[in-house]
Amino acid sequence: MAKLVSKTYGDALFELAVESDRVDEFFEEAKGILSILESNEEFVKMMNHPQIVKEEKVEILENIFLDRISRETVGFMCMIVEKGHFKDMKKVFRYFIDRVKEYKKIGVVYVAAAMELTANQKQAIEKKILETTEYVELEMHYSVDTELIGGLVIRIKDRVVDSSIRTKLQRLTSDLSKIQLKAGECNP
Repeated sequence: MAKLVSKTYGDALFELAVESDRVDEFFEEAKGILSILESNEEFVKMMNHPQIVKEEKVEILENIFLDRISRETVGFMCMIVEKGHFKDMKKVFRYFIDRVKEYKKIGVVYVAAAMELTANQKQAIEKKILETTEYVELEMHYSVDTELIGGLVIRIKDRVVDSSIRTKLQRLTSDLSKIQLKAGECNP
């Protein structure tokens, strides 16, 4: 259900942003709102509290956001509250942000390496990804995973490129065990 809510509302906001030629503005507002929702647990708890009526929640949103972001985005948030879906608001804005990134051809890339990469290595990775994808901009997330032993694991959406030594060793071990099984089958 939450997936349907986030998609329905996220698509509606995206269509409004495109139709009104305000994708960048709504994109920045959505990132700011999401940041507030993720960092302010007390605010989220209050907005989800069952004893606070929807009208009060709408008033709270208007008081906080009306002079800070566009009226359309405030109205959108109020509509979500009026429909009883505040609990899904983070998911709605995440969905919208992901949709805008795809629209603007911004790739979100996760790179895991066995050790910290140098600036030159990062630049080479980014250059290669830009050359081999349709993305014009990248949002890079680097991490260190010492269990990889060496090499990289790169994830873009649902695609994974795994050139880690750990994976190569696992494949080699699997291949060797298959060879041993076949060799054992030949000798009665």
